[in-house]
Amino acid sequence: MPIAQPSVNQTVAGLYQEHHGWLTGWLRRRLGCPDNAADLAQDTFVKVLLARDTAQLVEPRAFLTTIAKRVLSNHYRRQDLEQAWYQALADLPECYAPSEEERAVIFETLVELDRLLDGLAMPVRRAFLLSQVDGLSHGEIAAQLGISIATVKRHLNKAALRCYFAL
Repeated sequence: MPIAQPSVNQTVAGLYQEHHGWLTGWLRRRLGCPDNAADLAQDTFVKVLLARDTAQLVEPRAFLTTIAKRVLSNHYRRQDLEQAWYQALADLPECYAPSEEERAVIFETLVELDRLLDGLAMPVRRAFLLSQVDGLSHGEIAAQLGISIATVKRHLNKAALRCYFAL
């Protein structure tokens, strides 16, 4: 009779039981906030559930630390984006300020766009944002970034492909 391999959910449950407290403490030391640490520990285990090959972990804490660092990095990025968004809203004349519902939709769109463009070189992201957000022409982008129009087109194609294939 063959020995049944544990399912991914069983493996994650064991990983959670054995290492959740340790991971939460690790995150608490980095964040200084027990509530955020608990939230990010949960986010880390959600990522573990979505990961492949968790049944063959040799170093579970190293695995969890790697995922938690990514979750933590995303947390800080979102905080920075949120702060920039609130600053942009504060700089708007009141008559142009979006409603609370529009603010939420716009912010979530910004977060998703940030996620989509993550990993692209800064000049590629900058060219894409200058085109899509600021509405600049290829020539204007080239002048602002000090690059050729052909390079602007390559950058925009690269960013557009990233967004297209992410859908």
